[in-house]
Amino acid sequence: MRPSLLVLAAGTMATPAAAGTVSVTVPRLAVAEYHRPYVAVWLEPAGGGAARTLALWYDVKKSGAEPGTKWLADLRGWWRKGGRSLHLPADGISGATRPPGVHTITLPAAVRPGAYVLHVEAARETGGRELVQVPLTVPGAARASGSHELGAVTVTAR
Repeated sequence: MRPSLLVLAAGTMATPAAAGTVSVTVPRLAVAEYHRPYVAVWLEPAGGGAARTLALWYDVKKSGAEPGTKWLADLRGWWRKGGRSLHLPADGISGATRPPGVHTITLPAAVRPGAYVLHVEAARETGGRELVQVPLTVPGAARASGSHELGAVTVTAR
């Protein structure tokens, strides 16, 4: 096999399969004391069932008497749906908080066709909380928007 084909094949195999993408907008807020929000993104079957956490952005490097995980309970909806039992940091899910802007998350290939609700929840120190719920049919696309802690949330699923 030629070296260039070998590199291409290796790169293809290393890339995880995806069923689509989720774009989450963290808005720029004009406040005196700005802190990046903790954000949880999870997917649930529309009729109810087990939630699957897709992303969790928090202060992963904060340790000591008040580690970053201490404040995850402020993401109340996610926490109640199974966040409290998640062992952190979780590979492929946990990550640092994000600055204002549009951030993309990959939907796992294991997401089967059907009706779901995508949840995006944000909580910010000295700020507010917000939960955006996006009804979604896979395959398909959907969009919703937050009003203060979150901006546009767009989902495209194959």
